[in-house]
Parts: sequence; structure tokens; C-alpha cells
Amino acid sequence: PDEYVERAMFSLEGGQAAAARLLERGVTGIICASDPLALGAVRAARRRGLHVPHDVSVIGYDDSAFMTCTEPPLTTVRQPIEAMGRAAVDLLCAQIQGTEVPHGELLFEPELVVRGSTAQPSAA
Repeated sequence: PDEYVERAMFSLEGGQAAAARLLERGVTGIICASDPLALGAVRAARRRGLHVPHDVSVIGYDDSAFMTCTEPPLTTVRQPIEAMGRAAVDLLCAQIQGTEVPHGELLFEPELVVRGSTAQPSAA
């Protein structure tokens, strides 16, 4: 439901502000559209006295550098960047060579990288 969706600037501060609003609603998990947003969500949880992941789970997106170095290490979604880049180069080279390339979208399978920022919800 829309009551559990927040929009924010793609920054740590934006994530913190959006997460603070979600935490006021009592959510136990936050999925963010980027890793910096997720780090902001972790900060918002801590400022409310909550422990990640025991009180609230947080998931980022992109598996940015150093996400294993955060406390807790951030659970995130990793995109297959190499495969995406390779496909883009292959399509571009084909177009340069005059080959007709199909229009449409390419779908790539992301990978959930489970680290220390997620856990089963505590029993209420």
C-alpha cells in the first residue's frame, strides 16, 4: 500500500528522512532503492533507539563499494553490471556494423546479497 512507500532524494539524508517517516508507522523492514538511502535508513533507526537488524531490517540496492564495511554490513541487491555492460557494448557494436538490432528491453537477474542488516522480525 502507498502508506508504506516514501519518496526521497537519492542521498543518505534523503534515506534518513524517508525512513524516519516509515518508522513512525511501525514498520519492521525497509527496502531502499539505493545503498546510500539504506545507510540513511540505518541512521534513522539508530536515532530512534532501534537496533538493525533486531528491531528493523534494512535492504539497499546496488552492492556499492564498502557495504561489507558498514555496521552492520548492509544486505543489498546486486545488479549484474558486467553482463549489462557486455550486452550494451554488443548491441552498440552490432548497430555500428549496420546489423539490425531488436528494439525492446533486456532483462537481467539481480542477486540478493544477505549480510547483517536483515533478520527475522522479533515476536511481538
